Amino acid sequence: MKIIREIYFAFLGFFRTFGALQFFFLRLLAGTPLIVVSRPGLVIHQVYNAGALSLVIIMVSALFVGGVLGLQGYDSLSKFNAESSVGAVATLSLVKELGPVVTALLFAGRAGTALASEIGLMKATDQLAAMEMMAINPVNRVLVPRFLGGVISMPLLAAIFNVIGILGAYFVSVTLLGVDFGAFWEQMQLNVEPADIWEGIVKSIVFGVVASLLAVWEGYHAIPTAEGVGRATTRTVVATAIAVLILDFMITAIAI
Repeated sequence: MKIIREIYFAFLGFFRTFGALQFFFLRLLAGTPLIVVSRPGLVIHQVYNAGALSLVIIMVSALFVGGVLGLQGYDSLSKFNAESSVGAVATLSLVKELGPVVTALLFAGRAGTALASEIGLMKATDQLAAMEMMAINPVNRVLVPRFLGGVISMPLLAAIFNVIGILGAYFVSVTLLGVDFGAFWEQMQLNVEPADIWEGIVKSIVFGVVASLLAVWEGYHAIPTAEGVGRATTRTVVATAIAVLILDFMITAIAI
């Protein structure tokens, strides 16, 4: 009975948190038009913080992920005398799956943790409470621009990841392994359809919303201590990774 009771309260706590997260998301959406119209500079600054400052890790990771796809694709396809299709295989893997997912995980590890720790530190040092004392809504002033910055940055980072990844696959398969240049690009153009690209775009947008929402949520609800901020940062990465993988499966199942 004790185990059943603990499981019951665990599920109850999960659904309560999930419901509170939905209301929090609606608060962010309600404050979005005001911030976009009145303070667009705040959003642009957060796009720089979340997107531009993440470019190095995104580009380096994409280059080597594409290189690995080129190596693995060539090794597997050469067994069927289909080495020319390595470009299509690598591109489809990047556009539909690896691009959005890996970008989201890297985004959570770099930008998501930065957002959560920054907001958590502002709460621990009573900066958010000071804003409320001055009749400034901290949700609109602090949280909404950071949320929008992450949502806007994520699809752009995923697109860059895909491009660099394709170039990495091209360099390995064509330059190093000797796959025909024309066959590489021809097979990619013949087999990659607009629906595949749109699937990746939808995934990157959904992952951007989820990753930014969880980072802002964890930072805003962090316990105002050094330990509490650290735990919120850790929860941001774990929760985002789990949510991204679950949503990736769901979106893929719907698209097929």
